[in-house]
Amino acid sequence: MSILFECEYKGLRYAGVGLPTPGRPHVLYRVTEDQVRAAVIAGGGPEAVIAAVTDGAETVEVTTGDPELRFLPPLLPTTTNNALVNGFMGTHRSKFDHDPSPDEQFTPPNYYLKGFGSWLRMPDEPLVTPADPVWLLEEPEVALVHVNDDEGVPHYAGYTFGNDLNDIGLHRKNPWAWTPYAKLCETSLTPWLFLDAPPRTVTGRVTVERDGATAWEGDFSCGGDSLYHRIEDMTAHVLSYPLLRRPGLVNYLLLGADKATFHDGFRIEDGDRMVIDVTSHGVVLANPVQCGQTAAADSRRTASR
Repeated sequence: MSILFECEYKGLRYAGVGLPTPGRPHVLYRVTEDQVRAAVIAGGGPEAVIAAVTDGAETVEVTTGDPELRFLPPLLPTTTNNALVNGFMGTHRSKFDHDPSPDEQFTPPNYYLKGFGSWLRMPDEPLVTPADPVWLLEEPEVALVHVNDDEGVPHYAGYTFGNDLNDIGLHRKNPWAWTPYAKLCETSLTPWLFLDAPPRTVTGRVTVERDGATAWEGDFSCGGDSLYHRIEDMTAHVLSYPLLRRPGLVNYLLLGADKATFHDGFRIEDGDRMVIDVTSHGVVLANPVQCGQTAAADSRRTASR
């Protein structure tokens, strides 16, 4: 697997190759904001993308944990905010009572818009939710990353992993109308961009920690072989829409999640820490939950200004 990541260090943008080892220095390569995106659009595969980032670049060695090092979502444009987080629901085989037949006609799954790319959070950052969620649900998912060229043609960059935290309790109360509200919780991604085809097999384990102890844990799968729908069909369908083909747009597309805490009757609470260990790929995504203020409190604050 070829892995690339981007970060900011001392106010400048860099890229790195491979997964950093905690406590050891890692080489970073100075890049511009659009350099990795341009390399993806130029094509040539993982080796060409990595070469476009590393050849002749100014380098620096930085240790993970340096307070001036901040990882970024893959390809995130920080100046234009021309990035979108969106995804599919109900795509996992565990949510169907039968397997798809080989010649089954494609029926698009439910789709949602989550928000701007700047709303994404990195590992260890809090995921903020509404003040009084009905029943929160973590969702470990594969996130495909695409970038559109100047003509609006999407180019696949690679994949990473995310936690699409949402209020499934609110969704269940009114699936036809309240799902957009249920999705208004922050989403986290790992910064690691796997420069390979969408994965067929992804397995791991979720642990929810409360007051420093394990409160719930369970296994998950989210690769292509775990989905009811073919990844190729889902992406081709949604990326045919003109609004998702705007020039320069970076698209983070979440593919759907397995059953998890909610389906086991466990409630995630304010202050809990969700740990998603993607064991098949050697990466971990951990974030605490932070319930936000009530709308009434926000209104009072605005009125007092």
